[in-house]
Amino acid sequence: MSGPRFVDVCAGAGGLALGLEGAGFEAELLLDKKGVACETLRRNRPEWQVLETDLLDFAPSRHRDIYDVDLLSAGLPRVKSSATVARTETEAELRLLEATVYLAHAIQPRALLIENVPGLVGAPDYEPIRELIRKELHHLGYRFRWFLLNAADFGVPQDRRQGLLVALKDQYFDAFRPPEPTVREHLSVGRALRRSMAMGGWTDADRWAAQAVSVAPTLVGGSERRGGADLGPTGTKRAWTRMGVDGGTVADHVPGPDFAWAPETGRHGMVKITTDQAALLQGFPSDWEFAGKKTARYRQIGHASPPPVGRALGLAIRAALAPPATPVAGYTSAL
Repeated sequence: MSGPRFVDVCAGAGGLALGLEGAGFEAELLLDKKGVACETLRRNRPEWQVLETDLLDFAPSRHRDIYDVDLLSAGLPRVKSSATVARTETEAELRLLEATVYLAHAIQPRALLIENVPGLVGAPDYEPIRELIRKELHHLGYRFRWFLLNAADFGVPQDRRQGLLVALKDQYFDAFRPPEPTVREHLSVGRALRRSMAMGGWTDADRWAAQAVSVAPTLVGGSERRGGADLGPTGTKRAWTRMGVDGGTVADHVPGPDFAWAPETGRHGMVKITTDQAALLQGFPSDWEFAGKKTARYRQIGHASPPPVGRALGLAIRAALAPPATPVAGYTSAL
């Protein structure tokens, strides 16, 4: 391997890993407990070492090649605050967060990247979690920084705020700067999806795109305990309705030539987005294939970290690990 190496846990469909690859990092190991997510990773990057296992059961001593990697990254399941849910409902998410920090203890990466809910950065209800992380990282000799990013500021056509923790060994920390926005103007849903909406011969694609002038609301993958795929809770669906999109379902196909777009008549007159279009709204390249049936594909997409944000984070971390940064080939999404 010629570039800095990373291990990615709770890798999901590979959004964060794909972004890090675009920043010049090379994957040493990707880990996820869901078989369908591992199939997505293997299908797109057969050269990556992908391990299907629960992080809580992972034994790093059996994978000596991951010791002393440059970066440990984790796009973890969303941690809920103790003020909003019962402890038993968020125990699994907290255990994964703790396991990630303990894995850093074991393999001693030069940097650690954790992506999670915005509230984890500074909300009072999350203070016990932040204190646990602070004590452990301080003990390990890391300095760290919490900050927020919005995917829309990095060319992703979606209002998606992410809470980030970046920790680095003491000698690298002062060189780290959180990434700055890469776009001056946010990419709208209409501009992002106009071409794909017209692929089935729909003649109203331009008219629809001309009024879909805002970024998408946050895509929500949903719980495994819920039903089929939809675009999110009630408030999110209302935002989609304002763009003439039915947020209550995900389509199998883009509109055909006979579809009559008449959103004023209700859901049956609204356009629906497909899983492939949802992936574009997350900043995935158009050739990234998702394994599984429609609901499984949509959940992988909704839970993913947008690759353009991962690339920006990777570049910032790489610059801190080896200043001045070595120029790397740019990652570009299909947008």
